[in-house]
Amino acid sequence: MNAPTAWWQRGVIYQIYPRSFQDSSGNGIGDLQGIINRLDYLNDGTPHSLGIDAIWISPFYPSPMADFGYDVSNYNDIHPLFGDLATFDRLVAAAHQRQIKVIIDYVPNHTSDQHPWFIESRRSRSSSKRDWYIWRDGRADGSPPNNWGSFFGGPAWTFDETTGQYYLHQFLREQPELNWRNPAVQDAMFDVLRFWLERGVDGFRMDVVGLILKDAELRDNPINPNADPNLPANDLHSRLEHVYNGDQDEVHPIMRQFRQLLDGYSERVAIGELWGPLPRWVRYYGDNGDGLHLPFNFRLMDETAWSASAMRAAVDALEAALPAFAWPNYVLGNHDRIRLATRFGGQAQARLAAMMLLTLRGTPTLYYGDELGLENGIISPEQLQDPQGINLGVERTRDVARTPMQWDAAPHAGFSTTTPWLPVSLDYQARNVAVQDAAPTSILNLYRQLLWLRRQSPALHNGRYQPLAVHPDCFVYLRQAGSEQALIALNFSDAPCTISIPAAQPHQVILSTHLDREEGVNLAAVTLRPFEGVILTPCHPDTIILTPC
Repeated sequence: MNAPTAWWQRGVIYQIYPRSFQDSSGNGIGDLQGIINRLDYLNDGTPHSLGIDAIWISPFYPSPMADFGYDVSNYNDIHPLFGDLATFDRLVAAAHQRQIKVIIDYVPNHTSDQHPWFIESRRSRSSSKRDWYIWRDGRADGSPPNNWGSFFGGPAWTFDETTGQYYLHQFLREQPELNWRNPAVQDAMFDVLRFWLERGVDGFRMDVVGLILKDAELRDNPINPNADPNLPANDLHSRLEHVYNGDQDEVHPIMRQFRQLLDGYSERVAIGELWGPLPRWVRYYGDNGDGLHLPFNFRLMDETAWSASAMRAAVDALEAALPAFAWPNYVLGNHDRIRLATRFGGQAQARLAAMMLLTLRGTPTLYYGDELGLENGIISPEQLQDPQGINLGVERTRDVARTPMQWDAAPHAGFSTTTPWLPVSLDYQARNVAVQDAAPTSILNLYRQLLWLRRQSPALHNGRYQPLAVHPDCFVYLRQAGSEQALIALNFSDAPCTISIPAAQPHQVILSTHLDREEGVNLAAVTLRPFEGVILTPCHPDTIILTPC
C-alpha cells in the first residue's frame, strides 16, 4: 500500500453541529460567526489548541427546520439563523488561514417540501418537475404503493390531495425524496456541488447517500423475522429488511460521477453516510478506488459490547475487507447517536475510546464535545425538538447528543447570552473547556496530546496496523512506518491487566490515558490499570521483534 499523502488521510475531522457550537448573535442558536470565533480553539497552530485538521459542518442551508436543516429549501444559500454567504466566505478564509479544511453537509436524497422544485412538482401531474420526485398511484384499495416505512415513524408515503398520488419520503413527510433516475435531477444536484466547490469548500459529507437510488419497481421490502417485538406501533421501518429502498447496484455509477466531479478540483474529499454489511459497504470505494474517498465506517460506534475482543474483531474485519487502494476511517460519535461517554459507560471508558480512535490506522472523525467527555443531555418530554424523539418516543430522541457546547462556567456555559434552543447539560460548571484547560490530566488535555502526537508521528498517521494477541481483556496493536514504531495497549476491563509481549529491547510509556505516567517498562510484564490505555515506543530506534498473532 502506498503511503497516504492527501490531507484527508493524514488529518483528523471534527464535526460541528452549528446550532449547538457557539451563538454569536444572542438568539440561543449557534451560527457561522460563532464557529469563526472558536477556530483558534480547534487549531491555532500550537499544541495548546485541539489540533484538528478539518471541520465538518452539519447543514446551514435555508430550511423550515422540520429536521433541523436536513430539509433543505435552497441548496445555494445560508439560513439567516446561521448568517449569510458573506459570513460563510469569511469562515472558509479564516479556517484556511489556520490550515483547517472545511467540509460541508450535502443532502442529496431529499429536499424540503418547501423547496421550489417540490412546490412545482406537486402542482400537477403534468408539471415539468413532476418526475424530479418519486410519485406513484396507491394500491387498488387506496393504500400506499408499497410497505416501506419511514425512519421517523409511519409509512414512507404521503398522499397528496391535489394530484391524487403518493410521494415517497423515508424521513419526515416534509422531506420528499428526489428521483435520481432522472438525469435533470442529477445535473441540478451536481451543480450544487460545483456552487460550493467554487466557494472554496474542501469536501462534502454526503447524507444518506446510499439511499438516493431505489429499486426501479419499488417492490415491497421483506418482513424482518428478527425485528424487536417491542417496537413502537408506528415503527414500520424497523420491521422490514431493507432490500429495495436503497443500496441498489445502479447507484455506483453515480458515486463515480461524484468522484469525477471532485477530482476536477484540487484535493477535495467525498465522504458518504453509509451502512450495511461489509461486502456491500466496501463497494462504495469504487472498483478501482474511483468511488467515495471515505464511506463512513460506523462499526465501532455500532458495537453493543464494550470489550477488547469486540473492538478488535470490528477493526480486523474492516482491515481484511479493504482493497489495497482503500483508506480506512473510524467514527465514535455524531449528531444521530447517543454520546460516546454514555454509550460506553463513563469517563474512564471515554478516555480509552479516545486513544483507540486516534491511534488506529485511518482517518478519525470526532464529534464536538466528546473531547470534554460530554454525556447525554437531560431532555424532558416538553423540551423535545428532534422529530425522531417526538414521533417514536423520548428514548429515541437525538437531542441528548445535540446540547450546547460547554465553554465555561458562565450562564448557559458560555454558549449564548440567552436561553439556548436545547438545555445545557447539568454538569456544565464543572465540565467545560475553561475548567478542563486548567486541569493537566483532563480528558480535553488527553485529546490534545493524542492529536498532536498523532500529527507528529508517521507511525500513527501513516503506519501499518498489526494486532497482537496478548490478553483477552486488552486490545493491543503495533503501528509502524519505516523504522518508527508505536505500540498501543488498551485495557477494556475494570480490573488491572498485565500483558507480556516478546521484544528485543526496553520500551517507554510516552502517553497514558491517565496522563500521569511516562516511564520505562519491560514488555515482559506491563501492568495496565482498569480502563487504562498506553502508547509505548522503543527506547532505541532499532527495529524491535514482536511475535505476530
